Amino acid sequence: MLKRLQVILFALVIGIILFITREYWESWVVGGFSLFVSISAFFIAIVIFLENRNPSKTLTWLVVLGTLPVVGFFFYLLFGQNQRKSKSFKEKAIMDEQALYQIEGTKPVDESKLNEMGHHQRNLFKLAHKLANNPISFQTDTKVLTDGKETYAHIKQALKQAEDHIHMEYYIVRDDEIGREIKEILIEKAVNGVKVRFLYDAVGCWNLNKNYMKELNEAGVEAVPFSPVRFPVLTHKMNYRNHRKIIVVDTRYAFIGGLNIGDEYLGKNRYFGHWRDTHLLIKGEAIRSLQLIFLRDWYYATGKSVLKQHYLSPSHPARDLEGGVQMIASGPDTRWEILKKLFFAMITSAKKSIWIASPYFIPDEDILSALRIASLSGVDVRLLVPSRPDKRIVFYASRSYFPELLEAGMKIYEYNQGFMHSKVIIVDHEIASIGTANMDMRSFHLNFEANAFLYKTRSVESLVSDFIYDMEHSTIIRHELFQKRPLVQKVIESTSRLFSPLL
Repeated sequence: MLKRLQVILFALVIGIILFITREYWESWVVGGFSLFVSISAFFIAIVIFLENRNPSKTLTWLVVLGTLPVVGFFFYLLFGQNQRKSKSFKEKAIMDEQALYQIEGTKPVDESKLNEMGHHQRNLFKLAHKLANNPISFQTDTKVLTDGKETYAHIKQALKQAEDHIHMEYYIVRDDEIGREIKEILIEKAVNGVKVRFLYDAVGCWNLNKNYMKELNEAGVEAVPFSPVRFPVLTHKMNYRNHRKIIVVDTRYAFIGGLNIGDEYLGKNRYFGHWRDTHLLIKGEAIRSLQLIFLRDWYYATGKSVLKQHYLSPSHPARDLEGGVQMIASGPDTRWEILKKLFFAMITSAKKSIWIASPYFIPDEDILSALRIASLSGVDVRLLVPSRPDKRIVFYASRSYFPELLEAGMKIYEYNQGFMHSKVIIVDHEIASIGTANMDMRSFHLNFEANAFLYKTRSVESLVSDFIYDMEHSTIIRHELFQKRPLVQKVIESTSRLFSPLL
């Protein structure tokens, strides 16, 4: 009690001294801080200039630092640093490459199967294999899941059948009805001896009730945050997030796609209404590649290696199936911006059609030029986007790109049956990509993402059918009418676009 009183008295005395002398120290502190920030902003500008980044990114950062040095300084600390040069990510990249080469890199490519593919399909596969070192599988079955109800039904069924292990990796987890339902299944499985590992993004699950993961851990589930952020204002780690949504159950079932864990994905949010999303159920050989993505992330987050052989030996059909499946991971730990380069290759290789569904459409100059050129060349280019925003600055920045795309002949549809969250690209009705990556700069340059690439599989046909159905429940944007939108809206879009290299 005496010590506590002494501390209070000491703090009171210090407070009185600071109050009396405030006229002297306030100007010194404010002036010193302002000078420090200004000098720091100047040197940051030099660093950005010498890094030889994309010119639009460099210009954006220089404008922010020049016009708002104090805000720009802290904004750069949070979002601006080139984390691809980070020591921790470099180490992760090296370990990932070693693990991939050990497990997948030594496997020969089935040339006879490749010869059955078209020329541009072979080129895309070879590029994906060179960038990501993941093989294509012709012994994998996939099923497209078109909304939350269908996806969660399959996920819960697979989880309940688990006998050996469950590996889950998610960006967002909610402590709501579906979140608690999945939690109870995981707890039951862990209590019964199933090894359950749950990797969740620390920022994506920022608002998650702490008791949620505490209950999982107490039941024997290993629930671990990915890249935890203790002081968000003082660290750039907040900007590099794990956006992957992966489940592997006993190497018999796997899932990847756009749905996180939450009631809004079941259409229970009044604002969004029906949540239109796309997920993929996987059975067979390609599960090994998806398992490797999880195990490498797990090692990065925990320092524990669990590269056990039975985790990498999925059951798969005795005979080859129609088409190929390839799992690709991308992130700030990879040498190349893998998914962006593969999307670019898909667009430039198209002969007939390019159909894209993305809730967040903020292309960089490479993708934007590729889409314009494809459309001007007579390729049927279509874009499906939401008609209502969930992130307003991203929504308006997306719309700022519409005029030049519409002018090039591209068709843009706004989904009007709820919120469109699918992340799909379909080229020539033969090749498709489905997964966690949006058609935006954050997915290209900042986030840890994972996508499945499908080559002439039946699932591609399903994606085409779903896209046609979605277009029938959308409103096409007419160029001449879009040009007549209010001036205020144009200003908001243009202002939002200025920040697009930072989004």
